[in-house]
Amino acid sequence: MSPTPIHRSADDATTRQALALAGVFQAARVVDELARTGQADERAWNTLLHATLDTDPESFEAIYGGHPNHLRQGLEVLEAVLGRRQQNPVVLRYGFSLLLLMNKLRKNDRMMATLGQELPRIQGQAEHFGEQHENVVASLGELYQQTLSNFKYRIVVQGDPGLLQSRGMPERVRAALLTGIRFALLWHQQGGRRWKLIFQRKAMQRALDALN
Repeated sequence: MSPTPIHRSADDATTRQALALAGVFQAARVVDELARTGQADERAWNTLLHATLDTDPESFEAIYGGHPNHLRQGLEVLEAVLGRRQQNPVVLRYGFSLLLLMNKLRKNDRMMATLGQELPRIQGQAEHFGEQHENVVASLGELYQQTLSNFKYRIVVQGDPGLLQSRGMPERVRAALLTGIRFALLWHQQGGRRWKLIFQRKAMQRALDALN
């Protein structure tokens, strides 16, 4: 994935919040696809991994690969949410659960410190093996299990039991959940709040329209 942005997003908080929230819903959709089919859209998956492993991005756009199309799956879900159109309820549950977990994480300094220490180490793995390598994905999944899985509130993933128990799949699903947490934190850092999805819905819709 090119680190050089090829599309400058509008330099305003609402657009950045929309893109970050799209990342959350893209992770939710990837989790659902993995759990049900064992596969996920390659561009969507690679974008999520890159965003999580790049702990020091050169710009906001670089986080998601420089173009909103890298977040297309998440943008589609977000557009449906804002437009109050029917959407996969499982994907929505995962997405909003990731936002809830992110809020719990923010209040846990020790867990935040662990993530801050371990992600650069996994980034080193990625530089050696490649971001999509199974060892890197396994490390991300293990990091999620060591941290966010310890909250009393947990995301219960639904899908094909055989797939969910197959070799490497638990780690892939957990890694996808961790990427959602990364975008949830980004959303909060950009001023995103749950209430804004209700009271600033039209402003966010205009931001999405401008990205299309």
